[in-house]
Amino acid sequence: MNLEKVLAISGKPGLYVLKVQTRSGFVAESLLDGKKITVGLRSNVSLLSEISMYTNTAEKPLAEVMRNIAEKEDNGPAVSHKEDNDKLIAYFKEILPDYDQDRVYTSDIKKVLNWYNLLQSKGMVSKEAPKADAKSAAAEAEPEMVAEEVATEAAPPKKKAAAKKKAE
Repeated sequence: MNLEKVLAISGKPGLYVLKVQTRSGFVAESLLDGKKITVGLRSNVSLLSEISMYTNTAEKPLAEVMRNIAEKEDNGPAVSHKEDNDKLIAYFKEILPDYDQDRVYTSDIKKVLNWYNLLQSKGMVSKEAPKADAKSAAAEAEPEMVAEEVATEAAPPKKKAAAKKKAE
């Protein structure tokens, strides 16, 4: 399961796939309806690969939580996020038994299940562990740079060009 370019944008429903980085932000495509939107640098954006769930011992990456759901459901859809809160909590305890009940709210559980079902419907989830190789390591480094630039303002392009000229 590769969540490296999957985004959650605050104030926008569903999930998005990062398509192109622009000077003023980036272009993302919705997984719900396939529409492309432009997102500015000041928007609150989260890469799913950077999100973790609190447990009693340590934080668990979202990809591992989704892999646990995929194993339980045999790569099928999970329980709907619109179910009763008690049922959702019991289901999540099966997925992640040691999750921190004080810091993980029902709304977080609903969001994870909603995201899982959306990704599962697009064929983007897998119960297999990711294989580490040189290509995936290089691919992982690139989205982190994008996330860092989205979180902070990038330097103006003129300064970067001047630095290149001095280096030559």
